[in-house]
Amino acid sequence: MRFLDQAKIYVKAGSGGAGCVSFRREKYIPRGGPNGGDGGDGGDVLAEVDEGLNTLIDFRYKQHFKAKRGTHGMGSNRSGANGADVVLKLPQGTQIFAEDGETLLADLKEPDQTIVIARGGRGGQGNARFKSSTNQAPRFAQDGEEGEERWIWLRLKLLADAGLVGLPNAGKSTFLAAVSRAKPKIADYPFTTLEPKLGTVVIDDDSFVIADIPGLIEGAHEGAGLGDRFLGHIERSGVLIHLVDGTAEDIEEAYRTIRHELEAYGHGLESRPEILCLNKSDALTKDVADERRARLEAAAGKAVLVTSGASGLGVKDVLRTAWQEIQRARKRRIDLDDDGDEMLP
Repeated sequence: MRFLDQAKIYVKAGSGGAGCVSFRREKYIPRGGPNGGDGGDGGDVLAEVDEGLNTLIDFRYKQHFKAKRGTHGMGSNRSGANGADVVLKLPQGTQIFAEDGETLLADLKEPDQTIVIARGGRGGQGNARFKSSTNQAPRFAQDGEEGEERWIWLRLKLLADAGLVGLPNAGKSTFLAAVSRAKPKIADYPFTTLEPKLGTVVIDDDSFVIADIPGLIEGAHEGAGLGDRFLGHIERSGVLIHLVDGTAEDIEEAYRTIRHELEAYGHGLESRPEILCLNKSDALTKDVADERRARLEAAAGKAVLVTSGASGLGVKDVLRTAWQEIQRARKRRIDLDDDGDEMLP
């Protein structure tokens, strides 16, 4: 299934049915009172989380969604039927924005979450509702209300516990394939990965989800190479696994480029726990790997793990460290949620 993480759609709720103007007319009751029924309510447009989805591709080819209008009221005090709702099935992690693309209307982060995007109009009241002591035969009824309508943006931000970051050709896809059953495209050239990938990692009887995003380039936070879209997919991650290509000549600059993009993008990514790895160590001698590890530690001011997705060297150490950080992040979310504060991404 093709991956799509953004779509613009039009939604319109159903209008309410009109109330009925009617009078009781039977053989022996020539002057029966009003008996016009109410119109039915218009259907709503709903958004519902479907955990079986991980893309917005369904909204590429269909952009207009309209709920049914309510049926008009009828005589003999018969009310019209309510209009049928329209339910949009969306992947967990989808955000719904107003037409301006900036006003957040809803964030579908929870399983089975359902929200109303556009509310249907109320049905109009029939003339039986307007009978009074001074007006025994009202000859008017209400029209139904118009349903809400709007253009909205859907943006998917994947829900992953850990995010892989690094420059193009840093070995992220190989790493993901080594630690999960994900089957990303792997080749020895930059930009092999063109869309985010998810994989489930099992380590010591525990499991978590890891996301591989396409390699970032300078200016990614401003949209270069769609970098701002890709960074959005790791906003909710509890830890970042930063892979630096150990075969690159300037490993310090490679590290600083990614850190600059994370800090410029913001949204908490710059302060997210980071596991720094000197990757592709299978292509280095031990002496060279040790020398480059020391250089990277001096540039980053933190410990560096030597890894290789191809040979598996150091991979389990990375995963165990990541799991510890993920557990801490989950505990912080629970503590904040118990306090009634806004949850961390």
